[in-house]
Amino acid sequence: MGWATAYIAKLKEGESVSFRPRGHSMKGKIDSSQLCTVEPIKDVETLSKGDIVLCKINGNHYLHLIKAIQGQRYQIGKNRGGINGWIGSNSIYGKCVRIED
Repeated sequence: MGWATAYIAKLKEGESVSFRPRGHSMKGKIDSSQLCTVEPIKDVETLSKGDIVLCKINGNHYLHLIKAIQGQRYQIGKNRGGINGWIGSNSIYGKCVRIED
């Protein structure tokens, strides 16, 4: 069970969620403790490079960027460099649509 488990459950039910992630891996796009609103993914075809998504990679939850797309695979990484890995659309639960202080 990770930090985003409850949020992912709500996203799977079709609900939007808001939370304040902590950390500096997304500095420049999301500062630590900013309020982020994430909506469920309705159509994976709408996802594009540069989108911020709530996803799971190797058992860990991240609110990170889509760095590249190859067919149905998505490369996830930090804003300030660093790649988490490649995942399928079934490991992407929501897209960040709003960031507030």
